[in-house]
Amino acid sequence: MRVAVLASETDFDGWRLAARAFRLAGVPPGEAVFRIAGQDDQSGLFDISTAHPGEGRDPDPDAGGGSSGQGSQTLGDGVRNLDPGLRRDERSKKFRVPQAFVDMAQDVVLHRTADRFDLLYRILWRLQAEPDLMRVRSDRDVSDAMDRQRNVSRASHKMKAFVRFRQAFDEEGECWVAWFEPAHRVLARTAPFFANRFTTMRWSILTPDGSGFWDGKAMSFGPPAEAADAPQEDEIEEFWKTYYASTFNPARLKTKTMQGEMPKRYWKNLPEAALIPELVAASAVRTDVMVATPHSEPNARLAKAIFRHNRDGAFEEGFSPSNLDELRHAVQACRRCPLWRDATQGVCGEGPPRAKLMIVGEQPGDHEDLAGRPFVGPAGKLLDEAFREAGIDRDEAFVTNAVKHFKHEPRGKRRLHRTPTTSEATACRWWLDHERALVRPKVVLALGSTASLGVLGRKVAVTKERGMPIPLSDGSSAVITVHPAYLLRLPDEAAKRREHAAFIEDLKRVRRLL
Repeated sequence: MRVAVLASETDFDGWRLAARAFRLAGVPPGEAVFRIAGQDDQSGLFDISTAHPGEGRDPDPDAGGGSSGQGSQTLGDGVRNLDPGLRRDERSKKFRVPQAFVDMAQDVVLHRTADRFDLLYRILWRLQAEPDLMRVRSDRDVSDAMDRQRNVSRASHKMKAFVRFRQAFDEEGECWVAWFEPAHRVLARTAPFFANRFTTMRWSILTPDGSGFWDGKAMSFGPPAEAADAPQEDEIEEFWKTYYASTFNPARLKTKTMQGEMPKRYWKNLPEAALIPELVAASAVRTDVMVATPHSEPNARLAKAIFRHNRDGAFEEGFSPSNLDELRHAVQACRRCPLWRDATQGVCGEGPPRAKLMIVGEQPGDHEDLAGRPFVGPAGKLLDEAFREAGIDRDEAFVTNAVKHFKHEPRGKRRLHRTPTTSEATACRWWLDHERALVRPKVVLALGSTASLGVLGRKVAVTKERGMPIPLSDGSSAVITVHPAYLLRLPDEAAKRREHAAFIEDLKRVRRLL
């Protein structure tokens, strides 16, 4: 048996030098033994001891394990005086291992299992004959080593999360001290994280494996410590426990998930852990109280102010569509009123971008909401027929609606039309105003009271003001008439013929204004 004595439990450099020598000497895994200096002597009757790996190291930087190639490390220097039985020609040999193995070995060395050095040497022994071994994750040795690497990484992560500093004072003033018991020997690996995070503080982290110290400028490490060496409490701790209790949400409690992320092994060193059993026990009662408590009413004045801002403010601060396509896309993100929640999509106008006539309806119907186009349902077909009768070419008109989203209520499988409220029509007027500004029509025909409100900004009596030209501020004229849907709903045929004729007459007045 060949025995290498390592300086400490985490002596990666010593293991690397010994492993090089053993591998070059052809020592198989079953005959290579790695022991820690200072531990009870467990030498066997036939063991052949070697010098300490640190003795006789070459001053050559390569002996410290520098990389000698892209993605690989040289394992062949620095073995003189390590094994008296190693021939001179063997001492000069070199062989390479994947960088992935070196990185993994540096982590696995920190694992607490006693056979970690033997596992790493076993993989190293095989790498010369199996250079792609590190890629075979199903291999038993590789899989075992990778599991230990993940455990070490997890222990480092938990140390970052669960170290709790307590305030202390020494001859230099304020300092901070923490006691922590990591699952693996990750102090040296994790300490730089705290140095970067608490750069201006002087602190110490004490563990059973060693101690880390930061004086505000440099990091140093010392011997193992005990829990009694760290402060047991401080004044700030009570504030922290109060904060933790106030942020504990019983409605979202998942005990197994919490213990998975915050294992019980760490609880004894966490001040807030003393509160957890009580918080968990009371969570069901607190949740019931939260559910039973009625919600508080919002401030009425604030709610009105928010409503007015959403209604009267621009779609987006500073936003102004430069063309109809941009407006058509932007309306899909409109949240100026609640109608967008139940609609399939926002429906903007369509037609020539410089049309002389703009026709404004009330809102999209069921067909329009699904198709994304205005006036494609029954009312639209009636409008087409009326246009032909009045001598107006619909293809030369820009057709749109005062409200861009379909307001409805479900009735079985059907969606029944509901008239938009004044506030909803007013909120959507911002879009209609931009459509008018982009198209710049000569005449605007408003179909029904909602369309008239959108165009004029005021409520009107359609039957009293229909057919008469109304001057608008931009120099165009508005004409009000009934909505085609009104004609479809008339039950009496005589009334339907009479209203249809009046509707055609209104359209002819519009044609004369163009």
